[in-house]
Amino acid sequence: MKKVVLFLFLSFVSAQAQQRVISSVWMAFRQTIEIQTPVKKKFRVIASAKVDSNDPKAWAGISARVFNKNDEDGFSDNMYDRPIKSKEWQSYTVEGTIDENSKTLNFGGVCEANGKFYFDKFQLFIENAKGVFEPVTILNSSFETLATNTDIPNWNLGNSKQKNVKVKEFTISSDKSSVDGKHSLLLEGKGIIIKETGKIGNVEGASPKIADMISMLEDLKDRVEETVKNMDQYEIDYLHDEKANRIGALVMHLAAAEKYYQVFTFENREFNEEEKKKWETALNLDQAARDEFKGQDIQYYLDIYNEVRAKTISELKKRDDAWFAEIQMKYDISNQYCWFHVMEHQSSHLGQILFLKKRIPPQKTPQKMLEQEIKK
Repeated sequence: MKKVVLFLFLSFVSAQAQQRVISSVWMAFRQTIEIQTPVKKKFRVIASAKVDSNDPKAWAGISARVFNKNDEDGFSDNMYDRPIKSKEWQSYTVEGTIDENSKTLNFGGVCEANGKFYFDKFQLFIENAKGVFEPVTILNSSFETLATNTDIPNWNLGNSKQKNVKVKEFTISSDKSSVDGKHSLLLEGKGIIIKETGKIGNVEGASPKIADMISMLEDLKDRVEETVKNMDQYEIDYLHDEKANRIGALVMHLAAAEKYYQVFTFENREFNEEEKKKWETALNLDQAARDEFKGQDIQYYLDIYNEVRAKTISELKKRDDAWFAEIQMKYDISNQYCWFHVMEHQSSHLGQILFLKKRIPPQKTPQKMLEQEIKK
C-alpha cells in the first residue's frame, strides 16, 4: 500500500502598507497566515468577546476568511447572521475549511455602530492528518502587548480588502477587563449614524409621490458618497486618458445637473449668466472641467453636492403630487419626470465612478535621487 503523506505549511503575513484614515460605520482587525495543504482540512477560530452598547444596531463578530489562489474567494464568516450583543464575556467559534486551492487565511474581529466592543483570547486550530485539531501560535493573541489608538501590535487594522486602515469613528485601546491575562482589546465607536435602507417613501413633510422621489434620490446619493468618501487625492484626481473625467469632476457634475433641474422645475427658467459661470463647466464635463476640477479633496466636492441636495429636498417638500404631475411645456415633460431623470443620472454616473475606481493603478512612490559627491 502506498503511504500518503499529509502536510500543512503555514506562515504569518505582516502588512507593511502605510496606514490610511477612513470614515465607516464599522471597523475590523485581523491577522493573516499563508496556507499550503494538499487536502481539505477544517479549522477553528475561537475568541472571547462582549458588547456594551445602547445602540440597537451595535454588534460584533469573530471573523475568518479564506482567499484561494488567483485571488478567488473561499470560506467566509463574520457572524453577521448571529451577531454578538451580550454584555458578558462569552467564547465564540467560527469553523471553516481550507483545501489545496487555499492561499491565505484571515482571522480577527469586526464591530459596527456605537458602543464598546471587547475582544480577548484568540485561538486558531487546524485539523491534522489524523483529524485532530492542533493549535497554531497566534501573536499577541490576548492583547497583552498594549494597543494604541493607531496600532494593535501584531494585528492589522481593516479587513483583507482594506489593507491597513484606521476608522476615525472608532478609538482603539487596551482594557483591564479580560478573560485571559490582564488586558483585552477595546474598540469604541462614537457618533455613528447608520441610515435606514431598503425602504421607499415615508419622508416627513413630503407628499406621497414626492416622498418616494426624495428617498430614491437620497439612496443613490448615499451610494455615491459611500463609494468616494475614503478616496485619497491621487485617486480623486487620477485621469485614465485624455477623454476621461476625474472622479472629483464627476461628483461636481452630479451637483451641477441637479442645480440645473432646481431652477428649471422650481423657477421655470434656465441658468442665468451668474449660474452659467458657476455651473456650466461642471455640467459640460469637457476639457475645461479636466483642467479645473483637480487639486481638491473629495470632501470639497461632497460639501457642494450636499448643499445642492439640501435645497432640493427643502423645495420638493413645499410642493405636492399635483405639482409633480404638471408638464414643463418647453420639453413636454412632467416635473416628476425631470426628477426621475436626476435620479437615474446619479445611477448612471455612479456606475461610471465604480468603473473608474476599480481601474486606478497603485500610486508609484517617487524615487529619491541621491546625489553622490565626486571627489577628485
